[in-house]
Amino acid sequence: MKTSIEVEYWVIDTDGELTEPGPLADVSDRTEREFVEPLFELKTPPCETIDELRTTFVEQLADVLSTAADTDRRLVPLGTPINCESIDRRPGERGRIQKAVVGENFDYTKYCAGTHIHIEKRNVVDQLNTLIALDSALALVNSSPYLDGERLANSARAYCYRKKGYEEFPKHGQLWRYVDTVGEWRRRLENRYDEFKTAALEAGIDEDAVEAQFSPDDVVWTPIRLREAMPTVEWRSPDAALPSQLLRLTAELETVMEGVHHTNVEIERDSDPSDAGHVTGDGVRLPAFETACEFAETAMHDGLEDGDLVRYLDRMGFSVEDYHPIATRIDGRQYVTKADARDLRLEYASRLEEDVDELSD
Repeated sequence: MKTSIEVEYWVIDTDGELTEPGPLADVSDRTEREFVEPLFELKTPPCETIDELRTTFVEQLADVLSTAADTDRRLVPLGTPINCESIDRRPGERGRIQKAVVGENFDYTKYCAGTHIHIEKRNVVDQLNTLIALDSALALVNSSPYLDGERLANSARAYCYRKKGYEEFPKHGQLWRYVDTVGEWRRRLENRYDEFKTAALEAGIDEDAVEAQFSPDDVVWTPIRLREAMPTVEWRSPDAALPSQLLRLTAELETVMEGVHHTNVEIERDSDPSDAGHVTGDGVRLPAFETACEFAETAMHDGLEDGDLVRYLDRMGFSVEDYHPIATRIDGRQYVTKADARDLRLEYASRLEEDVDELSD
């Protein structure tokens, strides 16, 4: 089963201040700028095995870090910058239209760095439903509880998207219910596109401009996406994190998704959180959708501090004890000053560099 990773990292200078990626975006055809100035994205190609993915990801990062060192830049594996000056969005028609439609709250998304994991499409309905049920695994790599120095949630990034950025368009930014057919999922996309287009026209945006920038395939942020062009099923919920953390998460997710291809997938009608869901050699049992949503909320707000969530993720195939999320390590303060945020960015830039060195050995 082919798997790939896209990860966004903050770019800083040697003082810990956010800066633009510069030559980092030109290291290869799989490195690029993101929609805000200090954000950089790396994309692996689809890889046949997890070992191949690990090798490719680490080699790509090592090349980027070499260029970064030559230009006094560093990469930071945090879901938000913690606290910083205002971040500018790069000029672009797509962002202008989104801001006009979604409103001022869309600015929350400027402070978010995340990871997208792509799984090769096979039995798509089971894959979509299983990823919905596994969304709470985002807790395994939560990497920042803070925005503008204030504590928001164990994953401030997920909170920004789900509770703020798309507050006025919840169907564009929340988990969708389980589906029975791929056609049902595509109809939802068409409906969301129509909603967005109508809102854009009401906001005075030219219809041709909307159609040039958006399609049903890319109009929503939703945590789970079906990507026709790639073609993959994509999980977009995890924060940016250390490479070793992301590789562990991807490997365990891929194992579950590979099992889905070879066994029966059932959905519980009602779920007791203390016993909801399981992944075994005999089959995959998904919790009722409402229970899956409760776990996702818990993952965002409390992370691995919640015992029911930890036990659920364990039943669903994750070795929870092997994860040590950055968010848990840096949590505990109600406010983080800009100076302390710079220090944290520098600290975790060093940890990322050490992580890549260890993975390269």
